[in-house]
Amino acid sequence: MVPDDLATALYLGHLTDHDLALLCGPHEQGRSGGDLRSLVRNRRGGIDGFLDRPEAFEAVFGAGASRELVRVSPFLVFALAVHRLARDLGSSSLAPNWLGASRHVLVLDVPRLRDFLGAPLRRFFLVELLASYARVASGSVLVATRRGLRRHRFSELDPVQLAGLLEVVEPAERPGVLRRLGDLALFLTGVFPDYVARHGFGPVEQSRLLRLVGTSSGAGGQPATATAGRLAGDDAVELLARLGRRWYGAASRLVPRPLPADVAVVAEMPERFDDARQALSVLAERFLFRQRDRWFGLPPLQ
Repeated sequence: MVPDDLATALYLGHLTDHDLALLCGPHEQGRSGGDLRSLVRNRRGGIDGFLDRPEAFEAVFGAGASRELVRVSPFLVFALAVHRLARDLGSSSLAPNWLGASRHVLVLDVPRLRDFLGAPLRRFFLVELLASYARVASGSVLVATRRGLRRHRFSELDPVQLAGLLEVVEPAERPGVLRRLGDLALFLTGVFPDYVARHGFGPVEQSRLLRLVGTSSGAGGQPATATAGRLAGDDAVELLARLGRRWYGAASRLVPRPLPADVAVVAEMPERFDDARQALSVLAERFLFRQRDRWFGLPPLQ
């Protein structure tokens, strides 16, 4: 299966029948969900031709689009935004880049960002990542200790709690936890750097994160280092970005070869983390900023 066909199949696995009806347009009204899926699969260019339609973007992001925002899936919202960003960057040389709380700089040259978003499976990677944080998981697992069973609580939006799972899960589950840690680092530093900067990491949290990344199977090398004491502002954002690269690297090294094409994008993240992070930053700034707290489960900043 060529990348375009694989990307189309992956998107169709997430899009609802209503999503497809909006993408295909009113002239296809009345067709069943199965017919619409066949239409997308068989159309030259696959899913890209539908996601790039200006009418679809305007239906969700244009004036008076609140009704469609309620009816379509978060996955389609993020897919339209990612594809619109890729299209816009084809004719733009400007993109905001995170420098710290309430500070941005215009980057005059964005060929790497344009190249990153030019690959269908990388675009899908970003869309799937964003959609996964529209419905986050939290809970607890029972862990056997010398004193009997104890409950380990975790949240997919808390890097320290999530990293703690590395100490309690079975070896076969470690690649999944490491991948999710990389996803969380990318999501927070790309979409919510202000949240990370505001909260920072205390000395105990920082020490725990560094110890866990240093002892992760397959992480290799020495733990990331950071200034002693509480990390706040840009330091916390950059620490999380460094850990994210390491978590992605550790996850990809633990997956048997050959890697499926969609998983191979994860193996690129240690080298292309900054490209993905900047893509999310620009996307959040242009399309999602006013709706961030609606789509995602982080508590509002005070």
